[in-house]
Amino acid sequence: MWPWEHAIVAYLAYSLCCHVVFRDSPTGLEAFAVVFASVLPDLIDKPLAWELGVFDSGYAVGHSIFFAVPLAIVVGTIAHAATRPRAGLAFGLGYLSHPFADIVDSVFRQGVLQVELMLWPIASVEGRPPGQGVIEGFLYFFGRYWNAVLAGDLSTYLLLQFGLAGVVLVVWLADGAPVLRETLSGGLRVARAFLSHVFGSSRSNHPGRR
Repeated sequence: MWPWEHAIVAYLAYSLCCHVVFRDSPTGLEAFAVVFASVLPDLIDKPLAWELGVFDSGYAVGHSIFFAVPLAIVVGTIAHAATRPRAGLAFGLGYLSHPFADIVDSVFRQGVLQVELMLWPIASVEGRPPGQGVIEGFLYFFGRYWNAVLAGDLSTYLLLQFGLAGVVLVVWLADGAPVLRETLSGGLRVARAFLSHVFGSSRSNHPGRR
């Protein structure tokens, strides 16, 4: 699956969790945590396999359930201690959604149940790097993907992907556009503080006449 596909699935799952369990929308920190965690397995395994040659394929330790579960517990414990338990939950859900989504993707696109994608080191996935490094590998796969889009060869898979992208955009806006919301709010606070400082200094340097 592509990184944006993992981000879409993870955000939708966490947003639903927030509304059902907490009766609330995700905060900016939580939205960032779930999206970042949803792509983190690939950020770990792809460079190790495609760039450094540590593994044969891009499905290894980062995708392993034996690594993902302890990592989610550790991050969740740290987040709870920092009084941000929901951010820890968001990270854990985002990270754990990745290998399961890859397995579902293998069934949907290839008709094969590849449970071994998440069972390293008990089981491993055979393969070879698609290029000389991470960038070359990404460009190779993305080129095939983009050519299919430009050619209008929209399979059921691509149509589903575009549909989910539209759904997640609507859900994100309904949630109040987390991350963007906090970024704009922080920018406005900085701008107000700056203007207040500038005009405050100006008034102090030019006192009014009596």
